[in-house]
Amino acid sequence: MRERDGTDATVSEVRDALPQNLVRNSPSVFATFLIGLREGLEAALVVGILVAYLKRLDRKDVLPRLWIGVGAAVLLALGIGAVLTFGAYALTFQGQEIIGGTLSLVTVAMVTWMIFWMRKAGRTMKATLQGGVDRALETGTVWALILVGFVSVAREGVETTLLLWSMVQSFGDAPSAILGAALGLVVAVLAGWLLSRGAVRLDLSRFFTWTGGFLVVIAAGVLAYAISDLQEAGVVPGPFTSAAPLDGAGAVLVGAAGFPFGWAFDVSAAIRPDSALAVLLQAVVGFMPRMSWIQVIAWALYLAIVGTLFVRGLRRAAPRAAAPSVSDSVPSSAPALVAAEPSAAHIAPTTVSSEGAS
Repeated sequence: MRERDGTDATVSEVRDALPQNLVRNSPSVFATFLIGLREGLEAALVVGILVAYLKRLDRKDVLPRLWIGVGAAVLLALGIGAVLTFGAYALTFQGQEIIGGTLSLVTVAMVTWMIFWMRKAGRTMKATLQGGVDRALETGTVWALILVGFVSVAREGVETTLLLWSMVQSFGDAPSAILGAALGLVVAVLAGWLLSRGAVRLDLSRFFTWTGGFLVVIAAGVLAYAISDLQEAGVVPGPFTSAAPLDGAGAVLVGAAGFPFGWAFDVSAAIRPDSALAVLLQAVVGFMPRMSWIQVIAWALYLAIVGTLFVRGLRRAAPRAAAPSVSDSVPSSAPALVAAEPSAAHIAPTTVSSEGAS
């Protein structure tokens, strides 16, 4: 009888905990969903440009080579994710923190570079991709077109893998983060297919503008977490090192007394690190219940500098988007919109139809 009661109690606890777990994990699912959606849609649109151009050239016979390159890029991204996930188990704690912090810094650099690079290169991306296809077809080699497909997608895949891996380390909840990313990628592939078929119309300019701003905030949080890892490893001075200021009881000082190598604040008593609010704040703005001064300073500086540059870029792009000239009709924040004619430089500034995605 006691065994049955114990089993019933266990089942009841699990059942009661499910809604709480869903609420607690939903922010990480939402954050990684948006990342998977944005990065996946960029990759889908790039592939759509390549496929549509080959069809327009009546070279469907070489499409399998392109798909081999795309598949190889996907496998590369998955392979990097597997190495990062399982390779860490063979390292010491300090080694894991150093690797994690360093890769998170690399992720921040890649995301930041991609945000501004896409704004600059987005206006000529279609011509660049088509030029790569033309050169590959001129050489007549199988590997040339495979390389075009691989390079075109690998950049997005590697960036997505590193960003998701850093966020998984930050959230500490791999299943929920991976679920969100997978859902985002599935929706991105479906949306890319529907756009190419002309079944839906989407304001990609606005989409990439909002998600670009979201990525800036996410990158700031990843930067703060990277510094936390490096501080725990002793690479960067902080609360876990001998540089930390201590009180009479040996505890690390908090607030102004803890500047610069102590804790800037510690509200973990009011906001539990594993609570839904803590996960929500960390997923949205990179906030953690306890952060060091160096973390806070780095987070604030990144948002101030990169956020300002991002907003200024949008303001400069607005007059160009409103201008009637063909060459200036591309919003800089819409990196992958494509034109109806293969030689045209014009990209529809607000919507994409079946012609706009081919």
